This record gives sequence, C-alpha cells and structure tokens, in this order.
Amino acid sequence: MKRVDTIARVRRVFYVQRWSLKKIVRELHVFRNTVRKNLRSDETDFSYERTHQPMPRIGPWQDHLDRLLSANAGKPSQERLALIRIFEELRALGYEGGYDAVRRFARSWSQSRGAATAEAYVPLSYEPGEAYQFDWSHEVVLISGVTVTVKVAHVRLCHSRMMFGRAYMRESQEMVFDAHDRAFAFFRGTCTRGIYDNMKTAVEAVFIGKERLYNRLFPQMCSH
Repeated sequence: MKRVDTIARVRRVFYVQRWSLKKIVRELHVFRNTVRKNLRSDETDFSYERTHQPMPRIGPWQDHLDRLLSANAGKPSQERLALIRIFEELRALGYEGGYDAVRRFARSWSQSRGAATAEAYVPLSYEPGEAYQFDWSHEVVLISGVTVTVKVAHVRLCHSRMMFGRAYMRESQEMVFDAHDRAFAFFRGTCTRGIYDNMKTAVEAVFIGKERLYNRLFPQMCSH
C-alpha cells in the first residue's frame, strides 16, 4: 500500500513539474505500474486487502488449539494458563510453527467468542416499584474558589431509570442513611428491594455465593 503523500507527489511531479514516467520511477523509487495506476485513477488512496489469509503452519493445528483455548477459558481465572504456556503445550504435541501464528489465532478466537457472548446477552427488566440501585461516585467541584472532591450518592429506580443524587463531604454510614431518607422522600416512597455493591458501610465481609456479613446498623436501616 502506497502512502497518500507518495500518491500526491507522483501526480504533482508528473502534471506540474512535467517529469517523465522513467524519471518518476527512478527518483521516487516506485514501480512503473504503480505510477500508471496513480495517474489513470482519481483515487486518493490505494490499499490492498487479502481475501484469504493462508496459515500453512497453524492450519492443521486449529482444532487442537481451539480445544486448548476453550479448556483454558473454562478454568477459574487464577488457574488459567498464559498464552505462551498454551503455545508450549501445542509444541509438545508436534506443532512446528511460531508463537506469532498462535497469538493471531488466539486473538481472532477471543473476538469471535466475545461476539457470540454479546449476541446471547439478555437485558434486565424490572417491574415498576420492584427495585432501586444505590452507589457512590467521586466528583470534583469548585466551592468558594477551591477545588474539592466530594462523594455523590446515587439512587436510581430500575424501571423508569429516574435518579436522585446528593453530594456529601464523606462516604460515612450516616451519609448513607441520610441519602436514603432524602431519596425516598423525593420519590415519595421506596421499592420492594434495593441493589447494592459491596460497599464497606453496608458489608463487612463477603463469603461464597450471596452470603454476606452486614454491618450491624445497615440491616436496621433496611428494617426501618
């Protein structure tokens, strides 16, 4: 593929400076057919895209590599092998190609697997009044000419996506309770359940599955 500036220069020296075809080939180090193509076309950019990517080394091993990648993806994250280890396993089976071919195949395999996962995505839906979400964000604001980082409590209704936000100087438990009180007053009621991240003001320890050790005062707020 010739760069755009080379194409422009070929046309400039031919039409403006009146260089011959032979001189353009010699001085600009381009092929004669390339010069003819540039001069006969109005295109400003030329590119070549290979319709079929040959894989002489990795081709016969695609099924083996696909099985290795699938088995590796099914393992827990802490047990998954690095790609170089998978390459070494493939070499032990008799593969004589290079690591780059394995890396390119693994990249295309991951992209196709991600596309399949995206197609299977089912969006969440909620009934009116079923649930709300609570979370914090950190925002930088200007107060009396001074740049300050504040904590903003977000309460969002899952069905309508209507949101309430209130800024605080800290992310303490008292602020959590106050944010809920003001949000429910704003919404004129509450939902049947709340959805939370494992914030420290609510959860003291996370166990297997959905088991949690809650802060003593957080269940009291929920009961209230």
